[in-house]
Amino acid sequence: MTAHAHIRGSWPPEVPDIPGRPGRPDTPGRPGYPLTPGWPSPPPLDPVPPTRVWLQPPGGPDGLYERLLTQRIVLASGVLDDDAAARLSAQLLTLDAESVDSGDGFKPIRLELQNLRAELPAALTVMGILDVLRVPVHACVSGEISGPGLGVLASCPRRSGYPNAIFVLIEPKLTYHGTVTAVTAQEQQLTRMVDTLYFRLAEVTGREVDQIRDDARRGRSLTTAQAIGYGLIQTQETHPAHPGRRPSGTAG
Repeated sequence: MTAHAHIRGSWPPEVPDIPGRPGRPDTPGRPGYPLTPGWPSPPPLDPVPPTRVWLQPPGGPDGLYERLLTQRIVLASGVLDDDAAARLSAQLLTLDAESVDSGDGFKPIRLELQNLRAELPAALTVMGILDVLRVPVHACVSGEISGPGLGVLASCPRRSGYPNAIFVLIEPKLTYHGTVTAVTAQEQQLTRMVDTLYFRLAEVTGREVDQIRDDARRGRSLTTAQAIGYGLIQTQETHPAHPGRRPSGTAG
């Protein structure tokens, strides 16, 4: 025989289920569970602290881009389509004209490429603009740059990457529409456009076009250090030395 004892003063007491009587909630006060009359309410929860968000600068994003342009910095991020290529080309041409008209010499332009993914026609448009600029352009890659976006990078005489940058060689793809004759013409045009991209990459890296094509078909990915060895970029961005601090490894 097993004896069951009730400990005096225990809480909550064991209450047998009675038909018609609401059961005891498993978690009193928990959201989603009703409180049984007579049961104590849980202490109120502390209010959630407000979330601090990054505020737009005066003038909104356009104002920020204008401030960057005054420093001769052009930002290209996201998907580069025809509309984005037109805006980017206008910014580059404007800075090029301002530098020449000012009479202060050819001041360089810094082109920040952030997570750039480009459509092939748009990339070729920007590549053509970069080819005719009179001022030097320094392209710097952050995040991931892939496909035709590498053609934009390769069209800049000076190229660098942040330590976390990723460079992906990938074969461009286009969708064809229309009759058989129209599709055939589009395929031929795409072949010429892809060849233009691969020839530019081969010219900059010093590699064979067939190797560039094979790497793109395999979707080869490179880190910043590997991209330097591959020839896509020349240097890695580093933190400038603190004033008065000797670079590490130098003799005192």
